[in-house]
Amino acid sequence: MTMKKLGGRLEYCLAGLSAAAAFLVYLPALQNGFINWDDDRYIYADPGIHAINAAFLKWAFSGFYFSNWHPITMISYALDYAVWGLDPLGYHLTNIVLHSINSFIVAVLAIRLIEAWEKTKALEAEGGGGGAFLEGNGKLIAGVAAGLLFGLHPLHVESVAWASERKDLLCALFFLLSIMAYIKYASIPHPGPLPYLLALAFFALALMSKPMAVSLPIVLLILDWFPLGRIFSFKSFRAAFFEKLPFIALSLGGSALAVMAQNTGGAIKSFKFAPLNVRALVAARALVLYLWKMVLPIDLVPYYPYPKDAALLSAAYLLPVACLSAITAFCLYCLKVAKNKKRKYGFCLFFPACWGFYIITLLPVLGLVQVGGQAMADRYTYLPSLGPFLMAGIFAAWAWKKAGSFKWERRLRIAGISAALLVVLSMSYLTFWQIGVWKNSLVFWDYVIEKEPGKVPEPYNNRGIVFEEMGQLERATADFNEAISLDPAAFRAHYNLGKVLMKTGRLDLALAEDDKTIALNPSYADSYNNRGIIFAMRQRFAMALTDFNKAILLNPDDAQAYYNRGKVYLTSGCGGLAAPDFRKACGMGEENACRALRENGF
Repeated sequence: MTMKKLGGRLEYCLAGLSAAAAFLVYLPALQNGFINWDDDRYIYADPGIHAINAAFLKWAFSGFYFSNWHPITMISYALDYAVWGLDPLGYHLTNIVLHSINSFIVAVLAIRLIEAWEKTKALEAEGGGGGAFLEGNGKLIAGVAAGLLFGLHPLHVESVAWASERKDLLCALFFLLSIMAYIKYASIPHPGPLPYLLALAFFALALMSKPMAVSLPIVLLILDWFPLGRIFSFKSFRAAFFEKLPFIALSLGGSALAVMAQNTGGAIKSFKFAPLNVRALVAARALVLYLWKMVLPIDLVPYYPYPKDAALLSAAYLLPVACLSAITAFCLYCLKVAKNKKRKYGFCLFFPACWGFYIITLLPVLGLVQVGGQAMADRYTYLPSLGPFLMAGIFAAWAWKKAGSFKWERRLRIAGISAALLVVLSMSYLTFWQIGVWKNSLVFWDYVIEKEPGKVPEPYNNRGIVFEEMGQLERATADFNEAISLDPAAFRAHYNLGKVLMKTGRLDLALAEDDKTIALNPSYADSYNNRGIIFAMRQRFAMALTDFNKAILLNPDDAQAYYNRGKVYLTSGCGGLAAPDFRKACGMGEENACRALRENGF
């Protein structure tokens, strides 16, 4: 066996070690259930994933669902449902497998990037001067370090342990495969069209998994500059740019679809929510906090509320801006040094390249176009963390090489191995602990409220839903009232409070809450259905029918509204009108409607 083949086999074995470690550490997630935060809409309350057929595929590719367009993600849920039904174990297992594969690819990709650097003309002319630390096992150390960091870091728990974040994992998978295919295309003298077309196809799949992939064309240009060494003048940049036009076209199309989807669901916040200067400050702080949490991953919270005020002169924002300025200035200095003393300091180019990757991949989710009410989210770091983790791997390889030049080489390397093991064990423990936060909805929202008490209504509203499902109606009422006190315009909290009040027989109060819900959001179909039930209980059938008709108009897939309207028709002696509604609801899986059909001989 040649040394080249042996080295290739070894690098895949080490990458497999990263994948296996990630898989083992995340196994406790198999004991977790679903969370009533998107998991309901994507999985256990979404009848759309119950069948894979032409109608489903048309729905997945041609429509916007839950303010998003990600057909590949929806297809993956439908495949899970076909195998597992609504057993959460299967959905978590798929996430863990995808994350393990991504960890494997990250390790191999890190090695490929270092090999690409070694092949650039500048380093060939230097005779390896600037990259001497990569001799021997350097690139393998860097690769396995990057893979382990990616696979085990607690910041990634949100993307893996949350079933609804399947889109992160799929997007990253195809994003990384696209880069791998592109590196092959750019590294071979006469590659032919296949690697390029594969890179383009994987990019399209990434966009259809999550629109955050729109940054890939700029990432490829960064790689063309370093480490591939294909951009070294304006002429070469122009050629590389024109080469990316198909990628840019896909990126623009994906961006347009994402904006349309978010607008359809009303998810994009206007500048009344936060002016541009505030968004810029919050984005700057998030960039630095993400880096800090990569270094010290403690106090991770699934929901970071958007600040009510942000001022440049406050320490919370002035320090991050200063830190960003310092890092950017250091990267510019590295560019200057590398340009003037290329033979000796080629390694300096890694800093601005990794920093550029980090900034560009985070840019779509930094909140300059604000979606939702969060200031930042751990899941947003899933892909961008690759830049800092690769730098950490490069540093580990450099430190290992450097230890060989000291008198106490053996002691230093033993200390280095011990430090690496400590980092791996610490990350594994923190990740294991963070996975427990996602055990079930009650544990999850208790944790969020403990970390961010009295700041935003959503945690209290969602915990109230859990208490309602458990039959603890007084505790549910307290949480809904707390949510409303934090935001009187929280229409879902008004709606949920109305449901609980109806269950406890306080119909006048329940009706008042439904009226408030409709006043706050006239397009919220569930509130009309709920108010229609109250009217029907009071035998005000004409008003009940009006509300059920409105609910069906707003949401034609609402099986309960059809069933409720059918009951009113039946009670009013209009069995001929009731039967079609019962059949419609029964076809959607409403068991009460199926029973009504049988009992009434329809």
